[in-house]
Amino acid sequence: MKIIISHTLTCLFLNLFIVSISFSQQPSAGIFGSKNILNLTLNGNLRDMMNDRADEPKAYPIFVSYKNADSVSNQLRAEGKTRGHFRKLKENCYYPPLLIRFLKNDTLQKSIFSEHEKCKLVMPCKGDEYVVREWLVYQLYNLVTPLSFEARLVNLSLNDTKSKKLAAPFYAILLEDEKKMSKRNKLISVERKIKPEQTDTETFLKMAVFEYLIGNTDWSVQYLQNIKLVAADSNAVALTVPYDFDHSGMVNAPYAFPAEELKMSSVRERRYRGYCITDLKKFDQTITLFNNLKTDIYHLYTNCPFIDEKYKQSTLKYFDAFYAMINTPAKLAKEFGYPCDKNGTGNVVIKGLKVD
Repeated sequence: MKIIISHTLTCLFLNLFIVSISFSQQPSAGIFGSKNILNLTLNGNLRDMMNDRADEPKAYPIFVSYKNADSVSNQLRAEGKTRGHFRKLKENCYYPPLLIRFLKNDTLQKSIFSEHEKCKLVMPCKGDEYVVREWLVYQLYNLVTPLSFEARLVNLSLNDTKSKKLAAPFYAILLEDEKKMSKRNKLISVERKIKPEQTDTETFLKMAVFEYLIGNTDWSVQYLQNIKLVAADSNAVALTVPYDFDHSGMVNAPYAFPAEELKMSSVRERRYRGYCITDLKKFDQTITLFNNLKTDIYHLYTNCPFIDEKYKQSTLKYFDAFYAMINTPAKLAKEFGYPCDKNGTGNVVIKGLKVD
């Protein structure tokens, strides 16, 4: 992992960095109420749990340990199992992503997880520097809208009680549960077979332009690929919420490649994946939003003390290209009007995608 300072010092500096981040929404209670790095340990038969990558994996009893703000140790009973699709496959990733479900008891109710009994745990696939990059993308979308998943960076240790081996700690991400994200925004989760045009326009454009900003094409409303739908009620218009950004150009993971149907050479190449909109004035509100957020977006990376300088500078140049495009009418018309090109791949629906 190419980090220019030690892991321990990184945690100290990052805690200061995270506190300085300004968010456009009130943080949820408990685990996501703090932005400091959380030292977390999983205890149990972790090898068997990690190796169970079946379509319907078992839930394994584990203990989750952490220290609170007063350095008092806490241990919670839980169940863990593998989840996902691409990152769950052994040929793709060493560690599979996990779903942690805490057992309801008095200890849980007194813990930082009391309001979040279920969390996703994003594990490193090919190095935890890419986990940190993905965590930053979640922070980036938190700046854009409160209708986004909260994510907390953790310093994770694995204590396999069967082999009696304690793995060296690495970075992982605790991700807010879908129902909690919906409730925080006073909405409910829904599942529908719909086209992007049938979702809320303002929310969709924020999301689609954000996906373009980070260079992510690995999403689909039709197949609910890395997209969740929420609404005010079961009959209301659905709103889109993205997640899973490891295949984005911003993260630039070594295992990430664009879908063949898109005819792209690299995930660093941007491609707008919205639907055809001929009246480009409909983008005005979204463009204004991203222009207003420009300083905060840049500061999120320039103030981060532990991403290496090469990655930091390449990311800033990536941002530069985005802002040059959205503020040049001819370039904006070409990029965001691309889905209207019947001979292009901007409106290709990639069939067969599965939810991760």
